Amino acid sequence: MHSPSLQRTVAEIPLGLFDSLPRNDQRSKAGEYVAGLLGARGRKTLRNVAEQLGGQGARKQSVHHFISESSWEWEPVRRALALRTDELLGCRALVVRPTVVPKAGGYSVGVAEYFAPQLGRTVTGQQSFGAWLAAPAAAVPVNWQLVLSADWIEDLSRRQRAHIPETSRALSPEENAGDVALRATRALTTALPVVLDAPGLDPLPLGRRFGPAGVPLVQRVEPSLRLRVDPLALPGHGELPLTAGRLVGALRRLWRPRGPLASGARSLSMAVPVMLPGVRGAAGRRLLVAQWPVSDLSAARLWLADVWMRPADVLRLARLTEVVDRDDRLVAAQVGLRDFAGRSFQGWHRHITLASVAHLAHVRAALGTAAARRGDLAPLLLGAG
Repeated sequence: MHSPSLQRTVAEIPLGLFDSLPRNDQRSKAGEYVAGLLGARGRKTLRNVAEQLGGQGARKQSVHHFISESSWEWEPVRRALALRTDELLGCRALVVRPTVVPKAGGYSVGVAEYFAPQLGRTVTGQQSFGAWLAAPAAAVPVNWQLVLSADWIEDLSRRQRAHIPETSRALSPEENAGDVALRATRALTTALPVVLDAPGLDPLPLGRRFGPAGVPLVQRVEPSLRLRVDPLALPGHGELPLTAGRLVGALRRLWRPRGPLASGARSLSMAVPVMLPGVRGAAGRRLLVAQWPVSDLSAARLWLADVWMRPADVLRLARLTEVVDRDDRLVAAQVGLRDFAGRSFQGWHRHITLASVAHLAHVRAALGTAAARRGDLAPLLLGAG
């Protein structure tokens, strides 16, 4: 028998997200697994989740089979999750970012050497790209793509051991980011812009994917990215490309204060139309937008956006990355987004899908509590299940 607290947790989970699962027992197990993620202490491994569900022996085997060996598909659950999240939060954008989870040994699927920006060094681990639906109040991950290196794709024994599908292939970072974002946008009823918080990716191939798809793109870039000022915007400025960082520093006349009064501004911003070097015509045109503290230009965050976008809108969208940073920091450990210790490709995807559902349940409960205190939004939150 489940404890009363666990039964209440199961009742709070929006079980409609699991309507795509073909059997009643699978839908029930999905809800129980999410409840186990929310209730288990410490790392949310399959063992700990099974223990939270009160299981020994057969129960643990059942949980392992449901995640690692069952036949249910995770993509329909993610589409339902995206729709429910958008309905709940009124999302403004889809924020895409990479995550590296350090792993000991080389048996977990996808493990290779990656640079982890949050750690500032190269680590051995799993890298994935997550797509987060974001609003000013909260953000929820709704789609994931596990990065697979050529070593994993070309080694037949490793592929078979991890049950990697025959259709999988080694993709560039730009391809991984584009795939996870565009699959997520197709699940929504309203088109949303994508904010790509992954400095170092090549803007040209990304523009070639997002432009034809009709999806606005705001992409964070490194100060070292070479650009040139669009001569149609600033005639006579010069044809030689400069780094984005040098462009921002050189065009002081375009700096603008951010704040109610110039004297009280805490930050400065700048926007200028630019061209990607070596690319002719509309395909190479972008808007470079930067913002930095008044006292520290070296701390500027730089963004490339579609040239028709307004700078203020670009900065508002860019600030949603801070919401994702916060919710990833505060909620990810509580729902086990980085805790899967299994070795199979399918197991990783099913676990992280249900951990994302647990993330929505956590955010929904937090917003519901805050709204109840204020006396607003409670009907929406309580009716979302």
